[in-house]
Amino acid sequence: MRVAVHADRAELGRAAAAEAAAGLEAALAARGRATLVVATGMSQVEVLTGLAAARVPWGRVEIFHLDEYCGLAAGHPASFRRYLRERFHDRLPEPPAAFHWITAEGDAAEECRRLAEIVPRGDFDLVLCGIGENGHLAFNDPPADFAATEPYIVVTLDEACRRQQVGEGWFAAIDAVPGRAISMSIRRIMAARTIVCSVPDARKAAAVRASVAGPVTPLVPASILQQHPDCRLHLDRAAAAAWTSARGGAAL
Repeated sequence: MRVAVHADRAELGRAAAAEAAAGLEAALAARGRATLVVATGMSQVEVLTGLAAARVPWGRVEIFHLDEYCGLAAGHPASFRRYLRERFHDRLPEPPAAFHWITAEGDAAEECRRLAEIVPRGDFDLVLCGIGENGHLAFNDPPADFAATEPYIVVTLDEACRRQQVGEGWFAAIDAVPGRAISMSIRRIMAARTIVCSVPDARKAAAVRASVAGPVTPLVPASILQQHPDCRLHLDRAAAAAWTSARGGAAL
């Protein structure tokens, strides 16, 4: 895992977006097409804004996304489909080769089976992600299933995860947060040539420290990123604080 600490979330977003764009360009140069997995949430706002503005030939990029709430309509303010349309898809200068939306209003298990037929047989070229306050990776809350082989699975959201969604302003109260979601599985996320993980804000500091410096454990799902051969973790100073403090103030 390579870790970069930035002055603030704006600088973090620019750096992560530039790295993601370079990764896509490299994949396109090597194979002619590229696959990208995009994430949502507050951690991804600046990253996706910067990436959408990058000079990437999007017509040769196939895009997937990490997760979506079960039972939430696409137009709901907290829907990840709405988030991605408004903050990324509709800002691209040209249509991508494909954008594979997760539709989770109906039979979630059937949707997982449908998505399994769409994902590439090999590795993704690039996955964008963040780390939750509870250490989750995508919507794989602790204890995460590190062994699931299906590319997308139905998961139950824990209380800490649901409270984070309220704290970030996506829902008015915890009772309004759906209890289940469709999430890309841990093993499928790890099946990427490159992972660019972006984590701003002090509220993520404890999760960052556990994910970077603690043992690899399903109780801290994002700790599995320590085992990825090309994971680039971008932090702002607030998110890095607990980790750098444990290292005597050294950022790297």
